[in-house]
Amino acid sequence: MDTESAVATLSLQPRNPLLIVISGPSGVGKDSVLEMMKARGLPFHFVITATTRAPRPDEVDGVDYFFLSQDEFAKMIDEGELLEYAVVYQDYKGIPKSQVREALASGKNVIMRIDVQGAETVRELVEDALLIFLTPQNEEELINRLKKRNTETSESLKLRIATTRQEYKKIELFDYVVVNRDDRLDETVDTIEAIIQAEQHRVHQRVVNL
Repeated sequence: MDTESAVATLSLQPRNPLLIVISGPSGVGKDSVLEMMKARGLPFHFVITATTRAPRPDEVDGVDYFFLSQDEFAKMIDEGELLEYAVVYQDYKGIPKSQVREALASGKNVIMRIDVQGAETVRELVEDALLIFLTPQNEEELINRLKKRNTETSESLKLRIATTRQEYKKIELFDYVVVNRDDRLDETVDTIEAIIQAEQHRVHQRVVNL
């Protein structure tokens, strides 16, 4: 194949949709990052997570999460309807499988926000998933964010900090690390967008099979 033909072939090659995981410790700002990406009107499918925990005052069912009863969640497990699920601080969280498959089939990049335990499961199931680990600048910054939420008792705060220290041991599972600094959310999202753009220009594309 001559150079001109090779260039034409590459330029016409369709881009495979990506399965993108945004993960990191609790309080790092995963929700804020996704909200900023949505506000920018990026043409992605943002997966809605199912959970058995009670909604916080500012959360809306079917927008922030699918809030399910224990029985409803158990039924989804029994029927194999979840891509991954886990117990997180005494509550279940999981990703509805059909939602991901339908979005990928439409050619859209799929973005999901999950904890580190869930990201580990996705890595095992989908080798070519794109995993991005969000981190604060330091532990002190993370503790301050958790305190500002006013949703933690002193005991639950200690549990989250201990869990975070264990989660950092899983960082080798991820493809990229992005620091989400206080008051620099735009920079964080810019970096994530650049990562996605670079991945979609790879010669050897990721291939997601579910």
